[in-house]
Amino acid sequence: MQLFTILALSEGTYIVLIIMGLIIGLFGGGAVLWLVQRAMGKSRTRLAQQESEAIIADARYKSENIVKTAELEAKAEKIQKREESEREAAEIRNQLREQELHLTKREDTVDRKWESVNSKERSLENLQKKLSQKERDLTSKDQQLTNTLAEQRAQLLRIAGISVEEAKEMLLKRLEGEVTHEASALVERLVTNAKEEATQRAREITLNAIQRYAADHTCDSTISSVDIQNDEMKGRVIGREGRNIRAFEKATGVDVIIDDTPGLVIISAFDPIRREVARISLDKLIQDGRIHPARIEEVVAETQKEVDAHVLDIGKSMALEANVNGLNNKLIPYLGRLNYRTSYGQNVLRHSVEVAYLCQTMAEELRLNGDLARRCGLLHDIGKAADHEVEGGHPEIGAELLRKFNEKSEVINAAAGHHNDVPATSPYTPLVAAADAMSASRPGARRETLERYIKRLEQLENLATSFKGIRQAYAIQAGREVRVIVDPEKVNDGDAWQIAREIAQKVEQELTYPGEIKVTLLREVRCVEYAR
Repeated sequence: MQLFTILALSEGTYIVLIIMGLIIGLFGGGAVLWLVQRAMGKSRTRLAQQESEAIIADARYKSENIVKTAELEAKAEKIQKREESEREAAEIRNQLREQELHLTKREDTVDRKWESVNSKERSLENLQKKLSQKERDLTSKDQQLTNTLAEQRAQLLRIAGISVEEAKEMLLKRLEGEVTHEASALVERLVTNAKEEATQRAREITLNAIQRYAADHTCDSTISSVDIQNDEMKGRVIGREGRNIRAFEKATGVDVIIDDTPGLVIISAFDPIRREVARISLDKLIQDGRIHPARIEEVVAETQKEVDAHVLDIGKSMALEANVNGLNNKLIPYLGRLNYRTSYGQNVLRHSVEVAYLCQTMAEELRLNGDLARRCGLLHDIGKAADHEVEGGHPEIGAELLRKFNEKSEVINAAAGHHNDVPATSPYTPLVAAADAMSASRPGARRETLERYIKRLEQLENLATSFKGIRQAYAIQAGREVRVIVDPEKVNDGDAWQIAREIAQKVEQELTYPGEIKVTLLREVRCVEYAR
């Protein structure tokens, strides 16, 4: 038992001894490790100190080099700036020297000019003295001449036996005759030259315009008549006691003329649109066969819508053909109505398109706005689409219509003044007037009855013979020229020119005609002698 106890104690002591040994070993190892680390730390400190001293030494060397380099650069820059300042100073000295020379030269020039001015001033003083002396001499001579003329005049009056007033009157009459003759000759020469130049230029422009726009004949015949197959259908159109024809006239606003002419009914109305509506409606009723008041009103209302739509389409197509954009939508129907309007057989809408292109061609020749000229030409006769609705001439109505739809002032003036009703305020108005005359007067444009043609020629001849000194007058070339023969004993050359101008002015004021009329005045002196 004791043995086990001793063995147990010995084992515990052994364990304690082992633990104590471990602890002592740990402390010993730590001490040794501390001593070793301390020794190594001192070694690293010495190394770091050596490295820092090396770095400091290197830095001190580099800084010394930098300082030396900076000092060298500063010295070099100082030397360079000194050289630059010396160069600038030298340049300034040179400039000052040049300016001094220039001022010296200018001073010499001023001195010379001053001497020249003094010399001229002395010359002017001498000239002034001479002129004063000459003026006194001329005054004296003028006085002498006046006295001499007065003495001669008094002697002439005594010799002639007339008074001063009578002499003045005779002299003034003589001078008046001479001045009148010279003035007439001068006016004739100036007007002739101006007319030749203007005529040549106008002829070139108009011929170019006509050649570039060659339209077909526009002499279309618009007859508002409807064919009827037989008299039975004509009776159905009339209706019982004329009720159908009365209903038709009331619905359309036209007059229907039914006479003994077989197979034909004539429709008469001042408004071309109404006449067209009536013609189409009557044609539909005849083809349908059902003719009574209710059917008539229905067909007329339907036809009115169709015609309005057709008029609008025509207006749009003509505006597109004339290349005129931006028209007011309410103005386009008025343009389409011109398709149903004629003037001396000429379709007004085709005439307007033709005028538009002629205006454009002439405007471009004159360096004007071709688009604006074309617009003025297309709308110049727009008043004819409403002249049956409003009182007044078509230029005035057209101008008011265009003003209502906010058209340009040039377009309004062209519509109002293309017949010289109002003064032209833009260059496009005379162009429209010229193009209007060209379109109306070209061959095939219009037709005229024989009676009107003969009457117009008679009026032209009678107007020419109404002046004093006229022997005979003949209208030739379809009334486009009148040749006037004067009495050479009553009319001299200067008066002949004046009479020709007065005849032309009177023709412009009193006659209505397309284009222009040439007035040719002939003064012939025949000397006949007989040898026996």
